[in-house]
Amino acid sequence: MAKRVSGQRYAQAIFELAVEQNQIEAYSTDLEFADQVLQDEEFRAFLSHAEVPIDRKLGALDAVLKEINPSVMNLISLLVTRGAVDSIHDIQLGYTRLLDVHLGRQRVEVTSAVPLEPPELARITEYVSSLINREVVVSTQVDEEILGGFIVQIGDQLLDGSTRSRLEQLRKQIRSEVVVSGS
Repeated sequence: MAKRVSGQRYAQAIFELAVEQNQIEAYSTDLEFADQVLQDEEFRAFLSHAEVPIDRKLGALDAVLKEINPSVMNLISLLVTRGAVDSIHDIQLGYTRLLDVHLGRQRVEVTSAVPLEPPELARITEYVSSLINREVVVSTQVDEEILGGFIVQIGDQLLDGSTRSRLEQLRKQIRSEVVVSGS
């Protein structure tokens, strides 16, 4: 059975090692790659299977992840040995958060009704960057239910410029005016 490990604790440890070795971006790339490889259900099941000898598991890891940094490989080997391979995703996310803080970046999620064209995305990125005085890393998603405009999620703050939100505000305003005038 897989043990629950603290992804944040491991992320902090590998990040400190990356800073010490001046390889923070390289470690990030390696962790993303390892996380992607370990998302494969069959491979993860093989690495988690109790009856597969540990040396076969580690051999398979070496074959698949032969290009990554030895320190990152040691971390993944440790996770497999401890039956905690499922923690790699949490570790990778924790590492990315630490990297963003270290580099003064902010992750931003932009939701729009239709896919954004590169010039639109560039304008939004520039606007948000000037708004928070930080470099931003934007990821996008499409949600047709917002009808138009876009929603920007910056950490725990939400900038809602969607048509759906504006229509809802207008609906509330009309209802309140009808109630006030009907009295």
